[in-house]
Amino acid sequence: MQALRKSQLLVDTRSNAIIDLHVTTTRKHDSQIAPSLMKRNTDDVEIPLGDKGYDDQKIRALAREDGVRPVIKHREFSPLHKAWNSQLDADLYGQRSQNEIVKSRIKRKYGAFVRSRLW
Repeated sequence: MQALRKSQLLVDTRSNAIIDLHVTTTRKHDSQIAPSLMKRNTDDVEIPLGDKGYDDQKIRALAREDGVRPVIKHREFSPLHKAWNSQLDADLYGQRSQNEIVKSRIKRKYGAFVRSRLW
C-alpha cells in the first residue's frame, strides 16, 4: 500500500463545501495538480484563487480559456510582478483562506493522516 503524499482541495468559498479533491502518491507541486482540477470543474470554478505556488502560465491560460481572470499572486522576480500583485483585489484574494480553513477542519477532526476504510 502506498502512502498518500499530496492532496489538493477545490473549495467553494461561499459555503466551504469541497467541490473536488485530488490525491497523489508522489510529491507534486501545486501548479502540476491544479490544471487537472480546473479542467474537471470548468463549470463550477468562477474565479480561481491561489497563492504564489499556483503562479504558472498553464493555469492562467486555462482560466482565460473559460473567460475567467484568475486571482493568483505572481512570484516577484521583477518590479512588474510586484506591480501586478499590488493591483489584485485584496478582499477577493483573502477568500483564498477559506480553503485553508476547510483543510484545518479536516485535520482537527481526523488527524494529520486520513485513510480510507474502503478502496
